[in-house]
Amino acid sequence: MAATDAAELIAHVQDADEIHLPFGYEGHVPQPFEALGLHFHLTKFMMVEVVVVLAMIIIFVPLSRRIARGGVPKGRLWNLFEAVLIFLRDTVARPAIGHHDADRFLPFLWTMFFFILFLNLMGMLPGLGSPTGTLSCTSVLAVVTYFVVLGAGVRKFGLLGYLKGQVPHMDIPLVLAIFLKPMIFVIEIVGLLVKHFVLAMRLFANMFAGHLVLAVITSFIAMTATSYFWYVVMPMSVLGDVALSLLELLVAFIQAYVFTFLAALFIGMSVHQH
Repeated sequence: MAATDAAELIAHVQDADEIHLPFGYEGHVPQPFEALGLHFHLTKFMMVEVVVVLAMIIIFVPLSRRIARGGVPKGRLWNLFEAVLIFLRDTVARPAIGHHDADRFLPFLWTMFFFILFLNLMGMLPGLGSPTGTLSCTSVLAVVTYFVVLGAGVRKFGLLGYLKGQVPHMDIPLVLAIFLKPMIFVIEIVGLLVKHFVLAMRLFANMFAGHLVLAVITSFIAMTATSYFWYVVMPMSVLGDVALSLLELLVAFIQAYVFTFLAALFIGMSVHQH
């Protein structure tokens, strides 16, 4: 494949200033801040994130008010979201963090799960793409998680107590402790940073690779448009895209769950030290 073709494929899964919709419809992302003289440039993925935030507010604010009033769950939508919330509480947060501390972090974990899930699902819509397929988005999510993890440990043990707790208690001679404990401390601090870097890379790589593969398979139709191979390649590409789209739908849920589970695990390690 030529370099220009590869660049064009990658462009379909990257952020942009334009929105390409099916049947040739295109549009530019509105720039209301620039019209006001502010140097803040909106992109397609930013608009997608805003839509996701508004959707979460529309769904969960009324739902939380109904639950707070103690009403009986009614309707498929209410039962669906309540089942997911309880599932995350009972199988992710409480086992990883502990029953006593988990409930304080449930709003954060629930928000992370549904925010990532909705972003992943937005990538299934033609012309939009998923912001979680960019390292900038997943890095911000990982940084936010890092500060929550750090804040959880500092709040419980204090700054000095949290830093001291990074080194496990060891009954070793003083001479060895002088060398080993600083080394272990540095390894633990670096390991904490690496774990959150991997958290960002894992989500980014899975979502980016999936959308890129879909774009490559779709491009086979255009590549064979002027030959007789098109009659064979076109139906096979369409069937392949449908099958991979179903797989991507599953991956969207799995990656949201994995990110939330690892975030809960890191919080649990922070509030329950060696």
